[in-house]
Amino acid sequence: MSAIERLKDGYQRITRELSKAIVGQQRVIEELLIAIFARGHCLLVGVPGLAKTLMIRTLADALHLSFSRIQFTPDLMPSDITGTEVLQEDKATGQRLFKFLHGPLFSNVILADEVNRTPPKTQAALLEAMQERQVTVGGNKHRLPDPFFVLATQNPIEQEGTYPLPEAQQDRFMFNVLVDYPEEEEEFRIVQMTTGIHQANVERVLSATDILEMQDLVRKVPVADYVIRYAMKFTRLTRRDKGDVPDFIRKFVTWGAGPRATQFLVLGGKARAVLHGRYYVSCEDIRAVAIPVLRHRIITNFNAEAEGVKPEDIVRRLTEIIPRDPNEEQLAKVRSA
Repeated sequence: MSAIERLKDGYQRITRELSKAIVGQQRVIEELLIAIFARGHCLLVGVPGLAKTLMIRTLADALHLSFSRIQFTPDLMPSDITGTEVLQEDKATGQRLFKFLHGPLFSNVILADEVNRTPPKTQAALLEAMQERQVTVGGNKHRLPDPFFVLATQNPIEQEGTYPLPEAQQDRFMFNVLVDYPEEEEEFRIVQMTTGIHQANVERVLSATDILEMQDLVRKVPVADYVIRYAMKFTRLTRRDKGDVPDFIRKFVTWGAGPRATQFLVLGGKARAVLHGRYYVSCEDIRAVAIPVLRHRIITNFNAEAEGVKPEDIVRRLTEIIPRDPNEEQLAKVRSA
């Protein structure tokens, strides 16, 4: 309990520090922190000018972590991000040896800016680092620092000359976070802050060691069987050809979510529970992370596009029909009837 209280306190302090530089975006900040403490990666989708880069840089400062920003372009090669081997001469012996020069991936927090603007070969090099937490250069494996987070951004508007991430690669990201426009008062405060002499002085709240300890703590949070089955229903009901699924799934969905979605739902629920000071996971925690986990894992069809139905709309409808507690099973059957 004391460790959970410390993590909750750390979460509140991080939020306060981020608010010095970022106006609003509380949901986005919470989802980023949930992913970090669950050892996941995030794909941030939003139009330019919504402070995505500033948010990630400020988060790295508050967490006392090393930070690298990689601007993905069509001519970027894998060695530009992973590093490369160079031939050097040892002045003492006269021998020539290969020495590995680390690329920008060797940092704790990686901002992969506009990840869909680089060719698949470079995208694959990034995704190896995300999944294996290592890079392979010249047949040698090089471990990446721990903790290691990739926060990639995409512009949803302009898709000219881009290389969209395949669904299998998007599945590597724990969350797909939508960064939306600010509210009117928030935009007013943003303009006030950014057109004056205001400079945010962000204090360092947690160290890399603290984060690793908290990640271990999140893994130890117990989950009741009915909560796991509740999370499973979200993913299993998106598979149109498997079992008894709702009619709107058959109408709007081409492909549903895989088992990794259930894993991330449970891990996200654990992290959210701890951040809110609880040592158990509830169905409310699963519902809170369902949209960012499933948004990029549900592939809709032409019918959905024609009627303006998005993956998050499908998740919301699933939230309404899936019983939140074993005692609600009978009530759910009455509603569906």
